[in-house]
Amino acid sequence: MSTEPAKTLDTFPNPAPQRDFHIHMEIPEFTCLCPKTGQPDFATLLLDYVPDEACVELKSLKLYIWSFRNTGCFHEEVSNRILDDLVSATRPRYMKLTAKFYVRGGIFTTVVAEYRQEGWTPTATVQLADLPSQYSTRG
Repeated sequence: MSTEPAKTLDTFPNPAPQRDFHIHMEIPEFTCLCPKTGQPDFATLLLDYVPDEACVELKSLKLYIWSFRNTGCFHEEVSNRILDDLVSATRPRYMKLTAKFYVRGGIFTTVVAEYRQEGWTPTATVQLADLPSQYSTRG
């Protein structure tokens, strides 16, 4: 598999398609360019989804995310494009992308975009405990 940025998202078969389960990913190094100034924009992307038949393969996701480094796009545009591309590749039962952009001009921007498969109703969950952020692994 290549190590160059790419627009291709690879998938693999869901190992447990008979049940709903939640996949959570944190992508803390997203960058793109402001289409007005050409300056870099930085964000942490939070991806949450319930797969149906396919899951996104992590290395291809990383290379896909890298492909935006030299792309000029507004926060709202890029967040929705990423969600649309991921939905197209994986056809999940549910997917939510939260893009937390760092301060620009004194303003933090967060964009939340969701997709829900037609007719899908989530199963009732048992809330045992909230999972801490990956950042909590420091000690």
